Amino acid sequence: MGGKVKIAISPVIQLGGSVFTPNQLVQIGNIIGTDAKVEMTNFKQLYAEVPIEQKEAIKEELERNGLEVNPAGVVTKSLIACNFCKGAEEAGLETAKALNKAIAGIEMPAPLKIGYAGCALGTSEPLIKDIGVVKMRDKFNIYVGGEPKGLKTSFAKLLRSGIAEDQLVPAVTAIIDFYKEHAKGKEKFSKFVDRISLEQLQRIAE
Repeated sequence: MGGKVKIAISPVIQLGGSVFTPNQLVQIGNIIGTDAKVEMTNFKQLYAEVPIEQKEAIKEELERNGLEVNPAGVVTKSLIACNFCKGAEEAGLETAKALNKAIAGIEMPAPLKIGYAGCALGTSEPLIKDIGVVKMRDKFNIYVGGEPKGLKTSFAKLLRSGIAEDQLVPAVTAIIDFYKEHAKGKEKFSKFVDRISLEQLQRIAE
């Protein structure tokens, strides 16, 4: 008898936010089965337990229904984006999609949450994410080290400002790669930022 594995199911990044349609929710139930265990996360993903031997077939079927499927657990989560209330172009919808494609599902020392906001309203709460990206007119700011949990909640610190669109994905992926390579054991990203220092991370993200 085969074992089970968790997968992370996300809606695509779109105008109006990362939302599941009623039909997608029905299809998720149909595809993974009514007996599957499903967990709602606080980062806009559903975790579902599926049989290991059916994982790839289930993944393909979910993707055919317009959903994203990534590994669950100690990985970079799919991008936690805003609702793009300023419009697709002004809020950088295509940039957010490109960033999500570059970062989602990478194995990490500790789970990594990355937020994206298309304007300074910051409705996706990027400053309490491990890495936060905020679009400011036609440029981007990157923040690092937000800590939302526990009694010592803290905001992310500004790492770089005024980044051009074509530099954003390379800068964020450089930070992620550096963390993956240099973290001590299961060191959380916020503690890693404190240990490594903003100055060193700034050089990595240049």
